[in-house]
Parts: sequence; structure tokens; C-alpha cells
Amino acid sequence: MEFDSFIELLEKELKKPLPGKKAHLEMSSLQRLHDFMDYQKYTDAIQSSVLILLFPDGIHSEVSLVLIQRSQYEGIHSGQIGLPGGRYEKSDPDFKVTALRETYEEVGIEPHEIRIIGELSKLYIPPSNYVVYPYIGYMSYSPCFFKDDTEVEEIIILHLSDLMNENAVKMKEFNVSSGLLISAPCFDVAGYHIWGATAMILNELKNILKNI
Repeated sequence: MEFDSFIELLEKELKKPLPGKKAHLEMSSLQRLHDFMDYQKYTDAIQSSVLILLFPDGIHSEVSLVLIQRSQYEGIHSGQIGLPGGRYEKSDPDFKVTALRETYEEVGIEPHEIRIIGELSKLYIPPSNYVVYPYIGYMSYSPCFFKDDTEVEEIIILHLSDLMNENAVKMKEFNVSSGLLISAPCFDVAGYHIWGATAMILNELKNILKNI
């Protein structure tokens, strides 16, 4: 399928009711299932947003997206693999602008180069008390990324075909910031293990893509 046709179909799908929590729970740990039942309303949660940036990979002729491995720091998500994004700032007109600003800061893509076509279901992350608003955008060409060495350890390119592979979902044990060892589903792709909130967001995208 041509990239432009794919984007057109995806944009239509994003206007339909989203899989939401059903897709999120498919990639949830037992601890996360408990959190869904037990957490308080997140009225005081930190607002944030992330971007799923789609583009054609010229080398492999595949639709791809960009992930980042975060640098090591004193924090809950230190060293984890995630989507470009971050905390909402008062100077941001809306969460979409937050996602575009953070993408520029972390991987060097100017906001005017990206067209936003929709958004996925918001997701609450209990350990960090964040609410994440995921947006989907695209570029019609393969971008040149420039990582922020302070925040980003590595830029990772993920092909959608790897995400759609049913054999990519595995169970694995992860160490969390509290020192606990938890078992959680993850996407085992290209030598990386993508789990937690990022896996939940990507799984909602995966569920939507099954209709295309």
C-alpha cells in the first residue's frame, strides 16, 4: 500500500470510536490491572503528551515510527524506551503543541514538518502520576533525527510490520523504580523490549491498524 493511501485510511479510522482501555489492558502487568481498579481520580495528575510520528523508511520501504531510549537519571522512567514527548507547559496552547515541542526538543524535528491526523485514548500512569495524551502525526519523507544528548540515549526506528507481528508480544520480568521485579507483556522487537505505558499506547495503535 502506498504511504499516502495508508495515512488517509488511518486518519479515517482515528475518527471512529477508539479501542481505549481494552487495548491498554492487553499490554498491562498485574500491578497495572490493580492500579486500574484502585487509583484515585487523577485530578492532580501532571499533564503530558507524546507523539507517534509515522514516516516512510526509504531504506526498507516500510511505514515506521520513532522511539527514544531515555538517558539514565534519578527518576521513575530512567533508561526506558518511550515515545517523544513530555510535560505540558503553561506556554503550550494545547497538548498537541506539547507533543510537537517535545518531539523537536528530543529528536530535532521541526513542528511545521509534521501533520497531526488524530489522537489516541489518554492514559494515566500511576507510578509517576502522569496523564498522557498521545497524538499521531506523519511526515511524507524519512526524517533526519538529531537527538538531545541530555534526555535521549538512543533514537530507535520501529517498523509497523514488526509491531503487527503477533509473535512480537512476550512476557518478561522488569525491575521498576521501587525495586520490585514485575512480570509484564512487552513488544520484543529489533532487540528491544517495549513495555509499560508505551506498549499500551502502541497496542491501541496496533488494534486500529488491524482494521486497515
